[in-house]
Amino acid sequence: MYMLVENHTSSILHLKRSPGIRSWSLFVGISSIGLGAAYYSADTLGWKLFYIAGCLFVAAQNLEEWEEAVFDKSKGKVILKTFNLYKKILTFSKGGHEQVVALLHEIRDVNVEEETVRYFGKGYLVVLRFVTGFSHPLTQNAVLGCRSDAETVAKLIVSFLKLNIVDSHHDLSQSSEMEDSDADEPKDEY
Repeated sequence: MYMLVENHTSSILHLKRSPGIRSWSLFVGISSIGLGAAYYSADTLGWKLFYIAGCLFVAAQNLEEWEEAVFDKSKGKVILKTFNLYKKILTFSKGGHEQVVALLHEIRDVNVEEETVRYFGKGYLVVLRFVTGFSHPLTQNAVLGCRSDAETVAKLIVSFLKLNIVDSHHDLSQSSEMEDSDADEPKDEY
């Protein structure tokens, strides 16, 4: 699953994502290696603690981030938040939270991009495209395999922000401007 809908009203769309089963499996597997090495070794207590702490540190490094996106029409903002356990451990709880805030009216388009993930194949993520030309992914990590999950989230965001209605009005106004400019030009007759 790409992202889960936490709250969806006419003014707020709140999406969340937690580490997936692969991430948690890797965390448990690496942690188990440290526990096994500590349990079965004949080393001193200091070395056993080092085995456990080292493997927990590596396991936390490989854990995916907790991510959420809040589209709030009443404030006119989108807030993208990430929480990383590894950064939180490294900075002794001073860091680990990152936040990006953008204005809703600056979002021009929402689409799905394909990303190659080393050793695993192709992953998909939703990208917000802004009027300024800037693009920002909705999440930091791509979802492996299933493009339809990312497309469903993209369609939900497009319908919430009513971007498809804005695009059709924009296309109609452009076509009427073109017809008006064509009418103003003199026609050559042969």
